[in-house]
Amino acid sequence: MEKDVQRSVSLRPNRRADRSNQSSHSKAMCNKESKLFSLMDNMGFTPKSQPQHRCQIPLAKDPDKIVIPKGRTPDTIVKNLSYVIEDEPLNNNFQSTPLFGGHQSWSQREESFKLKPTMKVHCGFIRNGGAEMAPADIKYVKKCRFVVASGIFDGYDVPHQPSNISPRSKKLFCFLMVVDEISLDFIKENVTVREDDKGGKWVGIWRLIPLKHPPYDEPRRNGKVPKIITHRLFPKAQYSIWIDGKMELIVDPLLMLERYLWRGKYTFAIAQHKHHHSIYEEADANKRRKRYARPLLDLHMKIYRYEGMDSWSPQKKTISDVPEGAIIVREHTEMSNLFSCLWFNEVNLFTPRDQLSFGYVVYRLKGLFEFFMFPNCEYNSLFVLHPHIREHSSRIEWVTNWNQLKGNGTISNKGKDWDQASGKNGNLIESRGGLGLWTPYPGNLDSVALPPVTRTSKAG
Repeated sequence: MEKDVQRSVSLRPNRRADRSNQSSHSKAMCNKESKLFSLMDNMGFTPKSQPQHRCQIPLAKDPDKIVIPKGRTPDTIVKNLSYVIEDEPLNNNFQSTPLFGGHQSWSQREESFKLKPTMKVHCGFIRNGGAEMAPADIKYVKKCRFVVASGIFDGYDVPHQPSNISPRSKKLFCFLMVVDEISLDFIKENVTVREDDKGGKWVGIWRLIPLKHPPYDEPRRNGKVPKIITHRLFPKAQYSIWIDGKMELIVDPLLMLERYLWRGKYTFAIAQHKHHHSIYEEADANKRRKRYARPLLDLHMKIYRYEGMDSWSPQKKTISDVPEGAIIVREHTEMSNLFSCLWFNEVNLFTPRDQLSFGYVVYRLKGLFEFFMFPNCEYNSLFVLHPHIREHSSRIEWVTNWNQLKGNGTISNKGKDWDQASGKNGNLIESRGGLGLWTPYPGNLDSVALPPVTRTSKAG
């Protein structure tokens, strides 16, 4: 199985190359010690400044011989975690419309970072806040202990069938694709959707899990619900692997659990970013690539800087502050679940760019959350990447200044996705997410200067 997986990986890296020569060429590129790699390097074909893109993953050879650990990893710090499920009145005692993420106060946010044996935190799914599953799907996911989860929102993609999945994993794992109603209609128009006698909808191996009433205005933010707080959607799952909807998984999920969790006795694994180590580098790239409103990205980073978040340096205990968040491997322990909740709360409160808040939550937990940040070249060997139907999801991503955001300025640099993107030109401000960016902050941010950023790659 390992050879089969690695062969399928090695065929992908250079799609422009002659197919007949790809296998040997790509394998050499993955091996920095090879003579061919050294020769190409000396000739200038492989820039020394560029990190390795793909490499072979040290997987176990046979999924059938993997020994699944008995029981659960013991919870030693947080032992009893519960969630806020009722929205609270605002300061004027007027009960506002329930928000999916709740009306978390600054003091509640601060308290949530103080680890105790028993904790109750916000973690989405406030009653009547949206993202409801159908009864048939609720019943189905209750049987799922091992989950491969993905998601498609706003008609961005169609499901991509995983390959190299062993018969054992097909029986062991539930493959759950979370979609909104727009995406469900789009999928039905473009691929075959099969319905079983219990009302379940299927595309190949994927069980579609439609969510009614999207909790947010911004499609990217809706996608963070199944991605980050997977344990809230699928509460019976002990293990989960998240993979973004634009990806085709090409490695057996049981081999992934063994490699990224069980071998090193971890409960959470995520890849390091290929180019960036500092969240301030990542925020700068987000602005250049139009991933969210520039003034709000700056405000988000100013809050983190005010709260003591330094740029990454080799002196830090973490390999990087910035992950590649498209694949996340987890055991759903109380500590792992708490981290996911705190991470989601930051995404709910500020910008939907989750790579900016991951390292911040790690920093706030003061090293008590242990995780495996695996090499980026392994990450790129786990999947085949398919392009989104379009690049941008909402019009707020084109905003470059406060006047535009408030409707007083004209957005002239509209891209090709403008007409399809969500949001109205006169009202770009989200009404149900990112509210921390519009709530008076309990500190003076006027004098905060963001750290200087060195742009390390054209790609971002």
